[in-house]
Amino acid sequence: MVDEAVPTGVIEIRLTKLDQLFNSLDPAPFHERDLDDDAEEYIVAWVRELPATAKIQILVHLPESEVSGAAEQSLTTAFANYFDYRASVVERETRELFRMGWRYLLIGLPVLVVCFIASQLVQTNIGASPLARALGESFIIVGWVANWKPIETFLYGWWPLRRRYNLYRRLARATVELRSR
Repeated sequence: MVDEAVPTGVIEIRLTKLDQLFNSLDPAPFHERDLDDDAEEYIVAWVRELPATAKIQILVHLPESEVSGAAEQSLTTAFANYFDYRASVVERETRELFRMGWRYLLIGLPVLVVCFIASQLVQTNIGASPLARALGESFIIVGWVANWKPIETFLYGWWPLRRRYNLYRRLARATVELRSR
């Protein structure tokens, strides 16, 4: 029974052979193989167009001779495994981004402190001249610019990764249906 309150986005793929869907260079067993880059790009592009709450259904249209082989090899499991793997890759990228953000912060904060101190030293030692004021402000600007990267990382950098992670998790839960042409 389908919950009618939650919309379902249907992605249709028409193939002549099931092998078109997977990377031909990947020697792994069927349910662990990588999707073909073009197939992944097509599926992901369609899902990005759907509302975030929509359930995802992937309809794979194959010739009658290919449908039984695809059913035996569990196409649903292959999709779930692949997109779970892609989500875990994005999760690792996110952790690495935050690790780098902390490194940026460990560099940026001391630079900011030194720049604040230098700004104060310039103003107290040189006086209130326009040159001293410009030099003092320049130090403050340099200090904040040194912290731009950690601020960007922690405020904005992780959002695209989180969206991609959620997209791959949704795709891993997608229902896959085989249809003969």
